[in-house]
Amino acid sequence: MDQTSPNTPKPNGGGVANGSTHSYSAENAEARERLMQDLKHAIQDAEQWLRGAASAGSDDLTMVKAKFEDTLRTAKRDLHRLEDSMMARGKIAAEATNVYVHDNPWKSVALGAAVGIALGVLITRNN
Repeated sequence: MDQTSPNTPKPNGGGVANGSTHSYSAENAEARERLMQDLKHAIQDAEQWLRGAASAGSDDLTMVKAKFEDTLRTAKRDLHRLEDSMMARGKIAAEATNVYVHDNPWKSVALGAAVGIALGVLITRNN
């Protein structure tokens, strides 16, 4: 008896769990790269701001401060996007796992037992 709703993706059926991980990893890599660049720019701007703070006039200081705040805001936005993407991927993986466990309860029990035995063997060997 299938207990899943019609909207729940099937892990073997090509839904969300199959084939879309490539686009997620590409998006995450791009988001990480943007975030790293933004953070590098923010650090460089902060260093520049600190170096020039003593000798700069109030107009220059205001401009540098505004640029720094903009770079920091962009870095925060990219960090939030990356976090949202990772949360979405985690939810998708949890849903796929839930569907698999409900569709294959005995395989799931056997897999859990095998992992438990393997960990037990590894732990007792190290002691």
